[in-house]
Amino acid sequence: MPSVNGIVASAGWTDVASPLYRDTAVVLRTYKLGEADRIVVMLTEHHGKVRAVAKGVRKTTSKFGARLEPLSHVRLLLYQGRELDIVSQAESVETLAPLVSDLDHLTNGLAIVEAVDQMTMEREPVPQLFRMLVGALRTVAERCGPLVVSSFYWKLLASEGVRPELDECVRCGASEPLVAFDVAEGGVLCRACRTGAPISAGALEVMRMVLGGRLNEVLALPAGPITHEVAGHANRALEHHLERRLRTVAMFESH
Repeated sequence: MPSVNGIVASAGWTDVASPLYRDTAVVLRTYKLGEADRIVVMLTEHHGKVRAVAKGVRKTTSKFGARLEPLSHVRLLLYQGRELDIVSQAESVETLAPLVSDLDHLTNGLAIVEAVDQMTMEREPVPQLFRMLVGALRTVAERCGPLVVSSFYWKLLASEGVRPELDECVRCGASEPLVAFDVAEGGVLCRACRTGAPISAGALEVMRMVLGGRLNEVLALPAGPITHEVAGHANRALEHHLERRLRTVAMFESH
């Protein structure tokens, strides 16, 4: 078991007498602090979302500044502070290169970490969401299909207990024809009850595939009107749940 200054610290576990702890994390975002430091916001595997100071990482002599960029998957040794923790060590788990290889990969990765950042509370462990995040970023690194981000949004909403109703009208229970999707109502509506945005049969089927265990088939779909429609519904659903606009969604729409 690793020891730092004689104090035992193992992954995901903190000695009650020690403020030092180890964990694995994905960096969600960073911002400057002072002249040389940076605040790093990350989702850890065992401690939830954590804000920590990485001292001196903006200096050219920093040993681990490049390991603490957004999207990085890292192993950390941290010192728990009163308001902000302090990063003592950082070691890369996976290379960041595939995620920053081009604008599409980078934008998709940033869209995923922004959603996770907005969805999570500080210091609330969410190990299942951490595993989802790591898996999603690995998928982004391997492929850049039109529904990689949207599929993650639907899975994220489902994990938060707000899975949309896609099999029957949320007002009257009719199973067909289902012609609209209303984020405020939480699902699809029939022709007699319709509000919200129109939904095509093709888009509805793809959304069912995402939430029904057929994700690989969805990720292989080429870009087209249906994938664009599914993405639009996913963006609106997530923003409705968060009650705020996502920066990366606005970026997608501007392009």
